[in-house]
Amino acid sequence: MADWSELQHDLLVLIARRINLIEDYLSFRTVCKSWHAVATKGNFNSDLPRVPWLMLAEDEHDDDRTCRKFFSLYNGMVLKKRIPGAVGKRCMESMGWLITLGKDEGEMSLLHPFSGVQIELPHQNTTVSYAFHRTFKPWIYISKAVLSANPCHTSDYVLVVAEGRFAHLSLWRPGDLLWTRIMEPTCKNVSDVVYFSGRLYTVSYGGYVRVYDVGGYEVKSHLITQTVPWIAGRYYILESLGSLFVVARRSSDIVPFRYDRERIPPRFITVEDDEEGALFMYRTNNFLVFEIDLDANEAIPTRDLGDKAFFLGASASLSVQASQFTGIRPNHIYFTDTNLNSCLYFDHGGGLDMGVFNLADGSIQPHYDGVSLSRFCPSIWVTPNPC
Repeated sequence: MADWSELQHDLLVLIARRINLIEDYLSFRTVCKSWHAVATKGNFNSDLPRVPWLMLAEDEHDDDRTCRKFFSLYNGMVLKKRIPGAVGKRCMESMGWLITLGKDEGEMSLLHPFSGVQIELPHQNTTVSYAFHRTFKPWIYISKAVLSANPCHTSDYVLVVAEGRFAHLSLWRPGDLLWTRIMEPTCKNVSDVVYFSGRLYTVSYGGYVRVYDVGGYEVKSHLITQTVPWIAGRYYILESLGSLFVVARRSSDIVPFRYDRERIPPRFITVEDDEEGALFMYRTNNFLVFEIDLDANEAIPTRDLGDKAFFLGASASLSVQASQFTGIRPNHIYFTDTNLNSCLYFDHGGGLDMGVFNLADGSIQPHYDGVSLSRFCPSIWVTPNPC
């Protein structure tokens, strides 16, 4: 029988360079020492598109809280990675980087979960009029964080965050000692933000889509359009194959439920308020999708994404081509729980309101059959990019 560990080094390098999925690449690394030796960043095509992993909530009862679990939609595997910099932190994500906020003190950093590289950020108290805009818990002060470029590839990037009680936009560039707020009267109540074709696009609560030119000293902005006004939920904005989309997420009122652990796959059962063991949550019930026509300044409703699949939540909103990835469904929206009220006020914390929404028929199915709850950082999407 052939000894796979004795394959020539040059042949192993050729094999490694033909691997496209990072899940397969990680499996390749574990075969033996000689295979692990060629599984370097330089031998892996890190520029290919990636499907996000679901980073599960920190297990506060685990003896080793530095170890986080990642669920792969591609093969259903749960992978473990030691990330000591994320312990006790609320995490958001953009381009494979975690934006972390300390649970108690509110300290902030950029953290690459797979390389361990960490970049300290100015404290949230360096934002404009912090005493007036501060939230009653420091870990909810930032509601969204998005990078303009990957810090693994360049030092010329900007981190933009929606911060404070009124979700103003503030910017940070490498070397800055404090946050710079965009001092535009319309630049508040921001639900989501995206860099697209060199400009900053936002969608605010109320469904207003605006564009900002932040390249110079004077910020210029204008209103593009309004989608659907004032829904009970959140708005998201993202780029997909050269087009701009806005998604409105509708949520139902808080309802009592019981988790049926005996059923495979598990499910939630609505119950009466006074039933023993009942928990409470709110549930996403619909998504409305709009393609933004930047020439006509119009929002065009659509229920057909074609081959595209959207990933929405506390992380930067993302689109992938489903046909490129096994296990990803086209014309579906993969979403995680973003209701911070559930973290703050429910005994079990947040993390139950997540699943896969079918735009064609409006149905919702689970994308993860387990339960992952947290009082400060429910599960989020993380793109597994080497650095």
